[in-house]
Amino acid sequence: MLKQLQLWLSKNSPQANVIYIDKELHAFKDIVSADDLYDYVVTHLPEQGENYLLLDEVQDIPDYENALRSLHAENRCQIVATGSNAYVFSSELSTRLSGRYVEIPVHSLTYREFLQFHGLDENDRSFQTYLRVGGLPGLCHYDLDDERQVADYLQGVYNTILMRDVIVREEIRNVPFIENLASFVADNIGKLISVRNIANTMKSHGEKVSEILTATYLKYLCGALIITPVSRYDIHGKRIFEQNNKYYFTDHGLRNLICGFNLRGSIEKIVENVVWHHLVAQGFRLNVGILRNGEVDFVATKGDRKMYVQATYLLGSENTIEREFGNLQSIRDNYPKYVVSLDPVSGGIPEYPGIGHLHLREFLKTDFSAPGI
Repeated sequence: MLKQLQLWLSKNSPQANVIYIDKELHAFKDIVSADDLYDYVVTHLPEQGENYLLLDEVQDIPDYENALRSLHAENRCQIVATGSNAYVFSSELSTRLSGRYVEIPVHSLTYREFLQFHGLDENDRSFQTYLRVGGLPGLCHYDLDDERQVADYLQGVYNTILMRDVIVREEIRNVPFIENLASFVADNIGKLISVRNIANTMKSHGEKVSEILTATYLKYLCGALIITPVSRYDIHGKRIFEQNNKYYFTDHGLRNLICGFNLRGSIEKIVENVVWHHLVAQGFRLNVGILRNGEVDFVATKGDRKMYVQATYLLGSENTIEREFGNLQSIRDNYPKYVVSLDPVSGGIPEYPGIGHLHLREFLKTDFSAPGI
């Protein structure tokens, strides 16, 4: 994205002075501190003029925020920086650059973006491919029908993130445990997870870990943008619970990789993860809705907009229908309510008026942030 911005600037503002620093390139290996970054910029940019600093993987420079704060205060240049570690990136920005920045989260491709990116027609095969491989844009260089190519690419991405942004950065010693922890989360998408239960499960498998270590490692996986927590929200009491979150993978392709691409055995988990991703990519803030006698998978809010969404594989029994639709029906407000599934026939059910039923494919083609939706 930064390279696209650089090309756009060269075309539309040829008089601009642009510095592009990519910390993954050997050419910038000597920029290892905030002072190095500051000195490099002031050396290569004039004091006056239309100046831009494009900085990729900024979190690889310790205390980078000090240099950016000074460059901003001096009005030396406009700055666009990217980072792949949410905890480091956001926490440092909020403490050192509070009020001076706009943060733009970047997500993997939604279904509609996936079709456009790969030049695919919208059909059953494309839909199934998206559910299987996920939305990382680098897949455009590979044959999506070749499982080995897809797996090798995703494994490379996953290994790089886990090694660089977790194991090396956080000086992880118990590497097998954090790998097993990621596998545990991947296998428990859509379930409430407590730190105590994880620690007890790991202990039963021979892992000697504490609850503190488990909570810390979960925080690291979230910080590296591998997984994201979703907290519980009391719909009637209107309060947030601070314990026992659900966790979703920021890209379901990575989740499928960890689980061996076993879609048939985990399709319900994939459906819920994809629904989560579609809403988050549209800017909704999500919580798990807690009712007196049930649960709603997602309470989605964006400004003054709100919607409730249940995600399930199939409405294969009356008990399932009653659970998915009945929980929504018990919410006494007029915000939109949807059940999303893979049933071939969608549409409302007369016994549950006002609750929409969408096939996942139709759900993924809908922009719920658009006016009138």
